[in-house]
Amino acid sequence: MSQGLVACVAVGIVALVLASAPTPLQAAGTDAARRTLVHDSQARSYLLRVPAPAPGVPRALVIVLHGGGGDALNAERMTGFTEKAAREGFYVVYPEGTSRFQGRLFTWNAGHCCGHAMTTKTDDVGFIRALIDTLLHEHPVDPARVYATGLSNGGMMAHRLGRELSDRIAAIAPVVATVFGDEAPPARPVPALMINGRLDASVPHLGGPPGGRFQNAWDGTPTRPALEQGTFWAKANGCGATPRREESDAYTHWIHPCPTGRSVELYLMKHEGHTWPGGQKGGPWGDALGNALIATDVIWAFFRQHAR
Repeated sequence: MSQGLVACVAVGIVALVLASAPTPLQAAGTDAARRTLVHDSQARSYLLRVPAPAPGVPRALVIVLHGGGGDALNAERMTGFTEKAAREGFYVVYPEGTSRFQGRLFTWNAGHCCGHAMTTKTDDVGFIRALIDTLLHEHPVDPARVYATGLSNGGMMAHRLGRELSDRIAAIAPVVATVFGDEAPPARPVPALMINGRLDASVPHLGGPPGGRFQNAWDGTPTRPALEQGTFWAKANGCGATPRREESDAYTHWIHPCPTGRSVELYLMKHEGHTWPGGQKGGPWGDALGNALIATDVIWAFFRQHAR
């Protein structure tokens, strides 16, 4: 295996493909099957978790994007979004990227990252658009409440979806992700919540080259500091450039002054690295986790405030 392919495995949390115990939605007998959608002549896979029936009530949809080298079950286990969806009554879908290997080591084409999807210029934006349209057709999904979140490479992809699918996505929440400084603004405002780790060696919060085994998984374009994610979305959403800063023992929280419905916020965890705060590790070598902030709860609370 080439050095680049080895690095591809490490993008995101460097996910392991592990067996997952049945979730509450599975136990309730709801539709939990892995499905496929043909896009751009490729069969693309996704895992859909369906809330308890409520006839005539359209539900929100949260798209959760795995980290590089991960898959749908890995993202489900790490984030706990299926349990959150069961309690709150929304759809959650875990799409999978592409890989040169059969059924493993998936990545997303987030522009400058990552791995196979980046080098082959896979149309992941088109795939997610087609997936949203499919789910809107097949289920009572509220088209005004479709959201995207993701980890690392998946978080970078969530940024891209916010920029390029602003006609579909109501809000985004990238976790331990970044921008590169050359992104075009979205056609319309998209509320954005970002979470990063001060101890992250893989996507350094001060920007610059990626760390560790990430180095050959993208095209070499330096990352920008984590706070520039907020700067980008504040400008796109017509917000004030100078955010209010709130401190706690566990994190610093920046909140931009924004027009109603265009919120931009960023959390920088003081004692965590490349993790999904409050979730589970992607593998035994993942960074240590803390519970000072439960990312899934914070993200859903942010999403539910916004509709397109």
